Amino acid sequence: MSGVRVGLMGATGLVGTEMLRILAERSFPVEELRAFASPRSEGRRLPFAGGEVVCQVLRDGCFDGLDLVIVDVDDPIALEWAPKAAAAGARVVDNSAAFRMEPDVPLVVAEVNPEDLRELPRNIASCPNCTTMIPVTALAPLHRAARIDRLVVSSYQSVSGAGQAGMRELEAQWSKLDGRADELARAGAREAPIVEGEVWPKPIAGNVIPLAGSLKEAGYTSEEWKMVRETRKILHDDDIRCSVTCVRVPVYVGHAVTVNVRFHRPMGRAEAVELLAGAPGVALVDGGDGIPTPQDAAGIDPVLVGRVREDLSEPGSLELWITGDNLRKGAALNAVQMAEILVGRA
Repeated sequence: MSGVRVGLMGATGLVGTEMLRILAERSFPVEELRAFASPRSEGRRLPFAGGEVVCQVLRDGCFDGLDLVIVDVDDPIALEWAPKAAAAGARVVDNSAAFRMEPDVPLVVAEVNPEDLRELPRNIASCPNCTTMIPVTALAPLHRAARIDRLVVSSYQSVSGAGQAGMRELEAQWSKLDGRADELARAGAREAPIVEGEVWPKPIAGNVIPLAGSLKEAGYTSEEWKMVRETRKILHDDDIRCSVTCVRVPVYVGHAVTVNVRFHRPMGRAEAVELLAGAPGVALVDGGDGIPTPQDAAGIDPVLVGRVREDLSEPGSLELWITGDNLRKGAALNAVQMAEILVGRA
């Protein structure tokens, strides 16, 4: 196929850097690449496909002539600039939350609902939140077989979900705690935390924080509501009931979730294992000592599913453990896969 003229907004961030790597790895047919970043990064050279690309800033006319623009910036910037890219004639794949719940913007997981990309009324398509994308990739084949009635989800989200600042904060706190691990045994008796941070209100090193995102209605966080609403939209089923608790954990890369799922008809472990074993984008780690962890998922494409078992308290329901790379499949890879579909390469 002919080459594609591509723009990438947010090229210097954790996800943007991963997108550049994946575009090269998958030999995406890039004829021209424009990398957009903040003014402080203007002129910065980024490695790409054995060469370099120079960062530009967003300005009027910057999208002229582009076929495709991939967006990974904060919501307010995406709200302003993604429509400008679409108006300039580019198809836009947006990784922000700005347009996800708009009824005329498809919300897509490449292995789950690629057909939703057939029509782009606004020339914009959205990627789901990483915490949604990882379990939905695995839950979709089960939903098609027996239709999900109710989900109870607990997430274990890595610090890279908060970007480079989250990674730096965990690293700095671990360094401060070097040789002081015994103090953690009495940390609650102290008047002040052992280590302070700016990203989270509590220390993340040696700790877990049951608050990912900001508090919203009914005491649920923005991350929790994203999973509820985005799951329904991706699976085209507004009747799915879902309760979520999102927890930040001291892991650098890789989100994991436990899922208790009830269906509209009973599903046993054997059926679920068979469905998951053949599901696109899923690697089943089943039996023996095969316990998938976020470290196992870091840097690879599929989401990993393990500990598939029947809920002994409610026959016909299942328990699953699902983990995946939040920077890769949870964001950058899915955006590139969507781009491949849009240009007819998938």
